[in-house]
Amino acid sequence: MHSTEHVEKVIANIERVVVGKRNEIELSLVALLAGGHVLLEDVPGVGKTMMVKAIAKSFGANFKRIQFTPDLLPSDVTGVSIYNQKTQEFEFKQGPIMANIVLADEINRTSPKTQSSLLEALEEGNVTIDGETHRLEQPFFVMATQNPIEYAGTFPLPEAQLDRFLLKIKLGYPDLDDELEILNRLENKHPIEQIKAVLDTSELLTLRDQAAAIFADQNIKNYLIQIVHETRKSELIDLGVSPRGSIALMKAAKALALVAGREYVLPDDIKRLAGPVLAHRLTLSTQARMSNVSADEVIQQILNSVEIPVSRRRLTSS
Repeated sequence: MHSTEHVEKVIANIERVVVGKRNEIELSLVALLAGGHVLLEDVPGVGKTMMVKAIAKSFGANFKRIQFTPDLLPSDVTGVSIYNQKTQEFEFKQGPIMANIVLADEINRTSPKTQSSLLEALEEGNVTIDGETHRLEQPFFVMATQNPIEYAGTFPLPEAQLDRFLLKIKLGYPDLDDELEILNRLENKHPIEQIKAVLDTSELLTLRDQAAAIFADQNIKNYLIQIVHETRKSELIDLGVSPRGSIALMKAAKALALVAGREYVLPDDIKRLAGPVLAHRLTLSTQARMSNVSADEVIQQILNSVEIPVSRRRLTSS
């Protein structure tokens, strides 16, 4: 089966649970295929939890949920070594981070110390407990949810942790027709109980390899770098995107090309992903904040100012 057919089967499966959010589903799969992680920010009750559960069930992956609360400890996330009196040795008890797909629910409800316990896992794919490093099984994918910062009782994520998420997306409220469809589907039985795996984790890893092998023309790379460099020069931005952001945007663009059924990256891939990949990596200036200009709007201004290249691969394939 072609990779595009694989991806379409997964999207269709998730859409049985998540109604009217094709774009957000595709972006979540882009992060998964690129080996990155997703931060979902939105108000409660719009389907954030159902999204990640549907993704996990679609791949038959080992799934764990971490409900972040103010009293959660780092060891509650990573695991802990416990002394066994019978064997007189320490035994490691795995934490919920030891899974293929992890839902870090309401991550900004917990303390910064516990939030930071995710950093090593997100970036390096392992956790260190009592000086011993434990490798996380691949695929490893975290989808963290958070309520907007203005809600009471939340701890804003520090820049170092925000940078670990490949994409930041919002689901938003459904429109009238979609909400009616949600009511109809939930009338008897929740659809999450009915969906089954359409791929397995080995097929997911194969798709990841295929995404990494997608071709990116030199003009495309130059276009990407120009966008990133503009974030470092804009008067509306105090702290621009780091090289890690450039790498993240390239990985995501390749994964998006695979989702679209192409073997090469187009400028449109960069344009579509610039906001979700770069906006949360910026620190806006006081001028921008006082003018109520959002990071997404600044990114859009930059996209409008940078000349779009013509990919040689696109010319030869047309």
